[in-house]
Amino acid sequence: MIAAYLEIRDGKIKKSSLEVLSEARRRAGEMGLETAAVLVGASVAGLAPSAFALGAAKVYAVENPALADYSSQAYAVALAGFAAAAKPAVLFFAATAMGKDLAPRVAARLGAGLASDCTKVAVKDGALEFTRPIYAGKAFLTLRLKTAPQLATLRPNVFPLGEAAVASGETVRMDAVLPDGAVKGRVAEVLKEESAEIDVTEAEVVVSGGRGLKGPEAFALLRDLAAVFPRSAVGASRSAVDSGWIGHQHQVGQTGKTVSPQLYVAVGISGAIQHLAGMSSSKVIVALNKDPEAPILKVADYGIVGDLFEVVPKLTEELKKVLND
Repeated sequence: MIAAYLEIRDGKIKKSSLEVLSEARRRAGEMGLETAAVLVGASVAGLAPSAFALGAAKVYAVENPALADYSSQAYAVALAGFAAAAKPAVLFFAATAMGKDLAPRVAARLGAGLASDCTKVAVKDGALEFTRPIYAGKAFLTLRLKTAPQLATLRPNVFPLGEAAVASGETVRMDAVLPDGAVKGRVAEVLKEESAEIDVTEAEVVVSGGRGLKGPEAFALLRDLAAVFPRSAVGASRSAVDSGWIGHQHQVGQTGKTVSPQLYVAVGISGAIQHLAGMSSSKVIVALNKDPEAPILKVADYGIVGDLFEVVPKLTEELKKVLND
């Protein structure tokens, strides 16, 4: 069995987790294994139809009232318990903030290996092979895991969603046992950003700004540009975040978030290797910079040399005309 852990946000399964489930289904089909999904929470069985629709034969609902809010310690105990009982051969996670926090904890509890931030999964000679970027994206490593179960986190927006399947299957309810002392902290409050923007890791279009914006006010230009596209988000370089122009949750790069959107627009970003490591897997890269020698222009599919304060408003206006026709 190849199982996919599905993250839940605001009562819905995240798109990145559905991508992981789709990949689990494809590889399970090649290996002749069953596909399963794992939901963890206080009352999550009602979300099973969304997993059945993407090919899960079984949905494991691991439930406990104490799991209403995400806790890395509690969720790791719950998932380790699931793995011990259901014995999946493989367990996939999305390489989101939660997945990167949770998967290593589960791997440590199971004494299993973990392939992190994978951009490709293949079946060779009946075994899974995982490919992930290393050295800030300058090279790729292909590896096999010898331990069982095999754990891996898959980069969002890299693996396509599968086609809809017959929305039926078996829901298996499991009570999560949380021993006394296993959870040493609790969630007191969840503070959400006021903006309605989606997370940059899940956006299909990311418009990022850097030091060239000269201040926080200029990010309004990027928000106007991003608003032209559906499922878009505003990103930023580390220099813009360190300057306090925008929140750290928008940071793209080696010390921020790794994104793989369909379109990445870099505005006023020079293209330091740390930033390139976080966005080089974007499908199409457009860079706007006043310096014709900026490193970002060397990796861009389309480059614009000019004053961003003149170009961005005109670009936004023209895109509105084209996309609204």
